[in-house]
Amino acid sequence: METFLYILLGLVVAIIFLATIAPKTYDVYRSIEISKPKAEVFEYLKYLDKQREWSPWEKRDPNMEHRFTGTDGTVGAISYWNGNKEVGEGEQEITKIEEGKRIETELRFIKPWKSQSDCYLEVNEVTKDNTKVTWGFNGQNKFPMSLMMLFMSMDKMIGKDFEEGLANLKTRLEG
Repeated sequence: METFLYILLGLVVAIIFLATIAPKTYDVYRSIEISKPKAEVFEYLKYLDKQREWSPWEKRDPNMEHRFTGTDGTVGAISYWNGNKEVGEGEQEITKIEEGKRIETELRFIKPWKSQSDCYLEVNEVTKDNTKVTWGFNGQNKFPMSLMMLFMSMDKMIGKDFEEGLANLKTRLEG
């Protein structure tokens, strides 16, 4: 019995230690240059419905259910989706628009697990006819998910999807 208590105490101490060193936040972003004027790129990006044209997740479930509430392209607009196991279920709400510069959204996953992240699309003029688009998201790793992040990288898990999506966006806007 005494051995069991020592093992149990050791496990508790190990979990507490790992929880203190585990990453508490994540920040993933990627950028691409698009050969279009900044105003044109921004106008396209501010509509949630347009994301269906370039989102990498759209290809993973073309039969995904979609619903929109509010006025797309304005603060408060919400895009809801429900798809297969690869895309899950959730919604994205426009929370802030800095006209001509940045669109901020809140991404709320319902399935496969509940989580919330802050997302953004940012545009910067490189030249009159070239625009740098940065797509990113960040959030909190809450316990026990934070422990899993000791062995997984959100950047490696999501970064490839952002690169694919931005490449799709570039093709769409330059095509």
